Amino acid sequence: MLDLSRTDIARLHALIEGAERITLVAHTRPDGDAIGSTLALSAFLQARGKDAAVLLPDRVDDNLRFMLRDGEPLIYTDDPDAACRRIAGSDLLFCLDCNAWNRTAGMEGALARSTARKVLIDHHIGPDTAAFDLCFSRTEISSASELLYWILLSLPGMDGQAAKLPPASARALLTGMTTDTNNFANSVYPSTFEMAGELIAAGVDREGILACLYNNYPERRFRLMGHLLRDCMTITPEGIAYMILRKADRNAYGITEGDTEGFVNLPLGIDRVRMSLFLKEEDGLFRVSIRSRKELSANQLARTFFHGGGHAQAAGGRLCWPEDIPHPDAAEPWLLRTLASFLS
Repeated sequence: MLDLSRTDIARLHALIEGAERITLVAHTRPDGDAIGSTLALSAFLQARGKDAAVLLPDRVDDNLRFMLRDGEPLIYTDDPDAACRRIAGSDLLFCLDCNAWNRTAGMEGALARSTARKVLIDHHIGPDTAAFDLCFSRTEISSASELLYWILLSLPGMDGQAAKLPPASARALLTGMTTDTNNFANSVYPSTFEMAGELIAAGVDREGILACLYNNYPERRFRLMGHLLRDCMTITPEGIAYMILRKADRNAYGITEGDTEGFVNLPLGIDRVRMSLFLKEEDGLFRVSIRSRKELSANQLARTFFHGGGHAQAAGGRLCWPEDIPHPDAAEPWLLRTLASFLS
């Protein structure tokens, strides 16, 4: 079991008990860990009789919608005014899988202005601790879902027992952790396996989760995957692989959000590849995903050149035009110059 401050757990318990309306938020373009951790905490709080709701900056990708429960989450872009009213009317805010309000896109202002008590539960580098009343921040952990798991089991009445979690919380936690570790392929610690074992023993259907996560994609994903690996993947002499997905190819294959999930990991299966980058063209920018082996820092590359950040071996950012490059066709030569500078 993860070692957590008893004082912090006691403070958290007091904040929850004293709150009447609780809102849980995560970062923009929410991934499985953001969704899993917020939904898990919401179900836990609701089981304790609290008015708790998940509010996300934008819509959930199609491939992750199986995680959602009826009525959740609220989506800021669907009704910004209602979202801001929810924030303003809350007396306790949780920020999960997100190290600062500026990663919540349009919700940032309302969250920063709120007079509610604020709690951070996150595993990213560089948390904005000054913005929160209570911080649970650990980088040496698989996911926000895992961190939340150990926090919940430490609260009064839980006695460290996974079986005491609401079933919806237990399933969401295992799902969130599984996505952020790429099914135990990276960022895995002894505590991660301990968490998984306890949740499975408590009755969570791991096989069902895996079927939803990895065996439920549309055919177009695999058609595009073949095209990218065959025609678009470049590997530099230094072992840096990159793939650039242009908008024309997205349209040709009918790609929607979520269809390219995990593509950045594919080149790392090649023995000589040390780092992989995946650039996906959108309006006015490329979304950039970066994965690396331990000898290279994906986070450093993202922070230095792509207005982003993340973890040591898993990070992301963006490449914009005309701010960074004059037009989309300039992405590849710019990328090659950037990689040469980074490696030097």
